[in-house]
Amino acid sequence: MTVFEGTFTQLESVKLAIVIGRFNDLITTKLLEGCQDCLKRHGVNPDPHGTQVDYIWVPGSFEIPMVANQLALSGRYDAIICLGAVIRGHTPHFDYVAAEVSKGIAASAFQTGVPVIFGILTTDSMQQALERAGIKSNKGWDYAMNAMEMVSLMRQMRHQGRSGPYLPNTIGATSTPVLSAGVDTDESSELSTESGDRSNP
Repeated sequence: MTVFEGTFTQLESVKLAIVIGRFNDLITTKLLEGCQDCLKRHGVNPDPHGTQVDYIWVPGSFEIPMVANQLALSGRYDAIICLGAVIRGHTPHFDYVAAEVSKGIAASAFQTGVPVIFGILTTDSMQQALERAGIKSNKGWDYAMNAMEMVSLMRQMRHQGRSGPYLPNTIGATSTPVLSAGVDTDESSELSTESGDRSNP
């Protein structure tokens, strides 16, 4: 029998997308910083003007799954990292948003075969969110680790699939542009430039 386990090496060719919700940006920008720090320390260049990571900003967590799904369908990325923060208030809004975001992100991964990392903080208070975004630890680091490990694991399984029980993922491989709203799948540099301008909202 074969044992598959992801590693954190040979990441020079990895292509990632990070989708960040602007709502609660005090939290999400800290998560992004932790994520970038982790990627850099493991050999992935997080520069928005580079070739390995694209950044996409959306209004809030609720919009993240739709964009993550489009990115996964494009076939251009080894993994998508979703960063957001949903903090409980005095209305049922929290429950609806948290539930739909989690289901949407999971569905994107299942439907495309591309790892879509759930990096959405769902907390009862701003204090809890701050603790998870850097005061005690930065969960952004963990989300980046999850992405790199899953990329490595999926590569191993797809390689084995050419001669074993696993089949290569072809669901996300499409030549049809699926990104809309002014985002061109053939112009990754435009994405990087735009996100670079917005990385400090």
